Amino acid sequence: MIPIRDDTPRFSTPFVTYFIIALNTLVFLFELSVSEQGRGALNGLIYHFGVVPLRFDHILAAWPASSLTGLFLPILTSMFLHASWLHLIGNMWFLWIFGDNIEDYLGHFSYLLFYLVCGFAAAIAHILLNAGSRLPSVGASGAIAGVMGAYFVLYPKARVMMWFPPIFFFHLPAWLVLGYWFFMQFLSGAATSIAETSQTNGGIAFWAHVGGFVAGVVLIKVLPERPRRYRYAAW
Repeated sequence: MIPIRDDTPRFSTPFVTYFIIALNTLVFLFELSVSEQGRGALNGLIYHFGVVPLRFDHILAAWPASSLTGLFLPILTSMFLHASWLHLIGNMWFLWIFGDNIEDYLGHFSYLLFYLVCGFAAAIAHILLNAGSRLPSVGASGAIAGVMGAYFVLYPKARVMMWFPPIFFFHLPAWLVLGYWFFMQFLSGAATSIAETSQTNGGIAFWAHVGGFVAGVVLIKVLPERPRRYRYAAW
């Protein structure tokens, strides 16, 4: 089940959404250039700039002697790294569909702050619920989950065209699409926690998605709508 587009109109150009998509793409192209030096070089980049929960355990244990940069920088940089073309395209596609309306609602600067804060919240949720894991986590999906949470609150009755491969297309309300997505992330996160597979195997950071989505729901209720959002015809 893949979302194709939504029917919520926007009244401004989503420059920040375009910028985030472009920046993620450029960073992934840089990752590809690093991978040409060998798999070890790429793994080193991912480990250094990704979120590794065990590393945060060590940093917090050494507090306050540890560096704040070592604590926060990997959370920021991990939002712009991706594991594959499919990982990148999937994340950017969801941001393309839902991000423009949230940027339209908040305004450019507030939207950028919103996006980053959701990404931080997602990373913190992942760290807390995968304590001791040595596996690096990368990707924009936690921040984008925050965008989806905000969309769930603001535009629950919007219609989202969904594609069920290979040929079926139909529209569903946004509350159902995004609510179902969140429910599945929560169930999957609970299942991996019970099985304790997230410590030893790779895969999807489900708790990061849950944390980002919840952060988006909360923040969009606190942040104000930008003024003069709508265009009016001059008479």
